[in-house]
Amino acid sequence: MYKFISGLLKFIIIKLSNSLEVQGKENIPQLHRYVVTCTHESYNEVIMLGTAIYPNQIHYMAKKELFNNKLFGKFLSSLNAFPVDRDNPGPSTLKKPIKLLKENKTVGIFPTGHRMKYDEGSPMKRGAVTIAMMAQAPILPAAYVGPKEIKGLVTGKAIIRFGEPIETKNLPKDMKRNEKLEYLTKELEQRTIQLQSELNEYVKNN
Repeated sequence: MYKFISGLLKFIIIKLSNSLEVQGKENIPQLHRYVVTCTHESYNEVIMLGTAIYPNQIHYMAKKELFNNKLFGKFLSSLNAFPVDRDNPGPSTLKKPIKLLKENKTVGIFPTGHRMKYDEGSPMKRGAVTIAMMAQAPILPAAYVGPKEIKGLVTGKAIIRFGEPIETKNLPKDMKRNEKLEYLTKELEQRTIQLQSELNEYVKNN
């Protein structure tokens, strides 16, 4: 289902309406084994992010409440989404995404944990960094500007900008685990803020 819908969306969004511009394509790792993160103000980022790296498939972490309806849950699963308990995360929360990464697959995570306007004051949760570090996979940061409503996918203009990947291995051996998590989280925050700032400036001048 994912491949069919993603291919259809790419045809509509990029070929027909030309409503998505992708910047920083050269930063996308050739191997699919990475965590991709993005700012998250609406559900459009989910769709545009998947379109931007197609034909590679993203396996998204989604709040478990979305799977309460069995029929809708099956649909989400067919789109490579898997449930997580955001309120009470435990060891089992990490197993699925780490397994996917070790299978050379891409995991998509929105570090703020929910839809919100991203700025310098927006806190990032450590989930993306923890998963990437445990799987020894890089993090590909991204930022989005564009329509927030679904109809804007074809009627508006959106831009996704990818930054340079953040390597999570080969950190100094004398750093403790919490120090590594803190360092990588701050690095992800700074790069995301920079990407969002660059995008805002680009939109302003074009």
